[in-house]
Amino acid sequence: MVDLTTSTQSDLANLVNSKAAETGDVIAAEFQSAGRGRLDRNFEAAPASALLFSLYIKPKRVRTDWGFIGLLAALTMQQVISEGNPAKVWLKWPNDILISDKKVAGLLAQATDDGVIIGIGINVAMTVEELPVESATSLAIAGFSNLDRNLILCDFLNRFENNFKEWDNGADFIDRYSEVCATLGRQVQVEVIGRENRTGKALSINKLGALALEYGFEVNVGDVVHLR
Repeated sequence: MVDLTTSTQSDLANLVNSKAAETGDVIAAEFQSAGRGRLDRNFEAAPASALLFSLYIKPKRVRTDWGFIGLLAALTMQQVISEGNPAKVWLKWPNDILISDKKVAGLLAQATDDGVIIGIGINVAMTVEELPVESATSLAIAGFSNLDRNLILCDFLNRFENNFKEWDNGADFIDRYSEVCATLGRQVQVEVIGRENRTGKALSINKLGALALEYGFEVNVGDVVHLR
């Protein structure tokens, strides 16, 4: 745990690139001055209001399967914050976590030469005034009971270790992810920088983590907007 850093993701990537990181290494921070999310977006959080960390793992499965790792991490965090709380926690493809259709956490997965760095930011104790956008929420605002960031982190790491070992040994988590994915069955718009937006009904997720839309269109990367 560090008090201040530019980005846990960048810090861990530097260690990985210099061959100083081992599988299972974690960096967590009280505050990030240049935190980032998917598609190089900024991730903003007031000091000590969010759980911010990055984790490095080395999968045994073939590299083409690594696309599902971000979804697996999102599913694991959904399991962690769902336990003992009344509000339904959903996943928005590929790896946003929603409470009442508002984003409470986001993840990104960055492939390296021989592994994957998973970065997670979850709004824990943020007040309404501290939220970066109106479409966000926090565990505190949603009335969740567990606001201890250390306990949430430990629970996630323990569960993810089990889920990852199961997946790495060939298990299929598609059904478990799909059960809590709010994107499936909805009309969505897929936005990819430099490409024309696509609209259609989201049908399924495959083992590579891709989203299948009606008319045979498959999405591997991009932003999804829930239309209805």
